[in-house]
Amino acid sequence: MRKYLFLILCLLPAYLSAQNTPTMLPQNNIVRDTTHQTDLIDVYKSIFRVTPKKIRTEDGKRIYFSFLPVGGSAPGGSGNALVTSTTAAIYLGNRRTTNISSATFTPYWNFGSRFGLPLRSSVWLPDNAWVIQGDIRFLRYPQYTWGLGSSRSNDDNVLVNYNYIRFYQRALKRIEPYLFAGVGYHLDYHSSIASDDPAISLQEFTGYNYGIKGNSVSSGISLNLLYDTRNNSINPLPGAYANLEYRMNPSFLGSHDSWSSVFLDVRKYFSMNPANKNQQNQLAFWSYLWSSLSNKTPYLDLPSIGWDPYNRSGRGIDQNRYRGKTLFYFEGEYRRDITENGLLGFVVFANTNTVSGSGSFLKSWHPAAGTGMRVKFNKGSNTNIGIDYGVSKGYSRVIFSLGEAF
Repeated sequence: MRKYLFLILCLLPAYLSAQNTPTMLPQNNIVRDTTHQTDLIDVYKSIFRVTPKKIRTEDGKRIYFSFLPVGGSAPGGSGNALVTSTTAAIYLGNRRTTNISSATFTPYWNFGSRFGLPLRSSVWLPDNAWVIQGDIRFLRYPQYTWGLGSSRSNDDNVLVNYNYIRFYQRALKRIEPYLFAGVGYHLDYHSSIASDDPAISLQEFTGYNYGIKGNSVSSGISLNLLYDTRNNSINPLPGAYANLEYRMNPSFLGSHDSWSSVFLDVRKYFSMNPANKNQQNQLAFWSYLWSSLSNKTPYLDLPSIGWDPYNRSGRGIDQNRYRGKTLFYFEGEYRRDITENGLLGFVVFANTNTVSGSGSFLKSWHPAAGTGMRVKFNKGSNTNIGIDYGVSKGYSRVIFSLGEAF
């Protein structure tokens, strides 16, 4: 417990300093000037000489769409896959007082039995009076596991097959400027959990007894505090973000075993050129502490790298590579436009994590680093296409995305 308190105290200064330094925070009444910006839509209209009809909107409620079809590999090394990502963004109120709402649908299919249908949404009601967040997924999701901790080598793994249904919904009400509080409901249903190799017992391989075979159900409620000065989560401008979630999964709500967890997420964005609000030139930092507070948490619900709410952590590290009762993560990234019109840009990033289990928590760190290109797809929603290359010991990967990692 002392270690957890120490980590929380380390994270809080970034959150508290944001309250005492208003010049570092973007105000919601600042609207980006996109007059001199260029995106792929502008390039398309210029090449093909397209002159679209003016779109009539009600109270400025225009929907901005971004779409990215790419080839990749399905989880678990099961061959090639078709992966697409579609993001829709809209202002539901006056954009000077209301954050942009977004919904992202990212299906994948490996032309066989493996597929994923994830839908995430963040809805900001007029004047940011409420924020409603959703995460719905239907997955056939094979994935390698290395057991608990970090003592195994990269090749010492087992492929786990399972089906997964997730249904998360949170509603938070503004209680102070930028500060929100609310409750949520969370359902994690894993079925048909089994090793891809019938000769291998997952219970023996992982040394864990709960949620490791057959089905596991976690159904519970959460208490949430949110502090968010960003007005665009797709591509944040300088500001700050902090989210604290305490989740309880009692058996009377359907969980196989009662368990609880805590998740603390802190992010800070520093402008390197505050005089030009429309030019991307900033440092971004992200850190989270995720801990299970019980001994009967199902194995697939334990903290694991790459399984943060938006599956963005651990670029350059295989998803699920490190799993344990507690996980601490830190990442830094430099973001910069290459062209003055904002069409092209680049990022450089590095991250590290430590996990409890085999080995010593806070003494065994697992770093990764990488770089990437950015192409402005839609300047109205400030959505970039991201092409990142991340590398860690014994592993590397190219990651395609719509929007920034955090």
